Order: sequence, then structure tokens, then C-alpha cells
Amino acid sequence: MQRGSDRLSRHRDDEMKHELQGMLRSGHPTRSEEWNDPEPTADDDPQVWGGPVTPGRPGASLEGVRLELARILGRSSFPATAVELGRALRRKHAPDALVEAVEALPRKESYATVQELARALTRAEGTP
Repeated sequence: MQRGSDRLSRHRDDEMKHELQGMLRSGHPTRSEEWNDPEPTADDDPQVWGGPVTPGRPGASLEGVRLELARILGRSSFPATAVELGRALRRKHAPDALVEAVEALPRKESYATVQELARALTRAEGTP
């Protein structure tokens, strides 16, 4: 018998995987009543459940774009240029609209953090 640091049995692990399967596949809570969610949404949370957040899309705020970029890219992608970040987004199967927005940024500009990239994307979106 293998002993480890697991607190739960293999059967309970399988049961928990089955319970969470819908949420893991959909990317948002699957319960019909909000009070039953593990952590209810706050009023000021960005709305990422409605699909990918991309610059230029209605309701795409700086926070929403930053959250989507951080979710996809992570910390290891920075610092990088727009070209390198575009490649990283394509490798990680990001939405095409997000990849195209990043690739449209100035090629020689370097971004040290997700915040800088999100600011550049939302600034580029707001200019005519």
C-alpha cells in the first residue's frame, strides 16, 4: 500500500473530480444558484465569463484585458516585445482577436509586465 500525504482516499478524489468536471471544462461556475458557488462574484469583478476579453470589444476594461493576458501568458513571458508576445499567445491558443491586437502594437517596444501590455492595448484601442 502506498502511503503519501493525501488526506483523502482515491475514491473521494475521483468523486471530487467528477463534481468539479463541469466547472473545469466550462471555465465558470456551473451551479444554478449563486449562493451555492464557492466564491460569489463581486460587483466590481471584470466580466470574463461572457467569452474572451479582447481590446475593442464592448465592456473590455483595462482590468479585464489584464486579467485575460495574465491568465494566458503568466509571468515567464516577460519582458518581451510585441512579436514575442504574439508568438507566445499563439502557442497558448489565445483568441485570434487578442493575438492580432498584440501583434498590431509597435514591433520594437518592449513590455516588462502584463500591466504595461494591457495599458498599451487599451490605449491603442482608444486612439482613432
